[in-house]
Amino acid sequence: EQVKKEKPKKEKQSMGKRVFYGGSVGLSFGTYTRIAVYPQIGLRITPKLSGGIELGYVYVTSDSYTTSSYGGSLFARYRIIPAVYLHAEYATYNYELRYKDDREWVPFLFLGAGFVKKVGSSTHVFAEVKFDVLQDDRSPYGWDPLFRVGVSVGF
Repeated sequence: EQVKKEKPKKEKQSMGKRVFYGGSVGLSFGTYTRIAVYPQIGLRITPKLSGGIELGYVYVTSDSYTTSSYGGSLFARYRIIPAVYLHAEYATYNYELRYKDDREWVPFLFLGAGFVKKVGSSTHVFAEVKFDVLQDDRSPYGWDPLFRVGVSVGF
């Protein structure tokens, strides 16, 4: 008589344990002042794949102008190993165009990678680099890398 082996049951995580939130803040002072806030919320879909949304607001002022931009993005991250992930993000931001007296929505497609380090029971710091591969004519980034460091809870 054959005995069937039972597969160990994987514990399903509750929705609350799969949700993470956090973001980053940017501050620059000097020739111009730049203040940026990027809150985000996401969901771990599998142990390696997560996705979410991020909102953003940036305020810039100098002697010659003051402006702001705002928008949001959808992102996905795939963990290659626990501490390293690949990052893809579609974003659109509303900019005041300096050469026109108008505002326009500008699209971006960011691809990159990041590093995450646990610093508490459910708190992590992350650092990532990404590039705008869409290269819309109105993009302020060109092929310059964007670096971001932030904090996440539940990541």
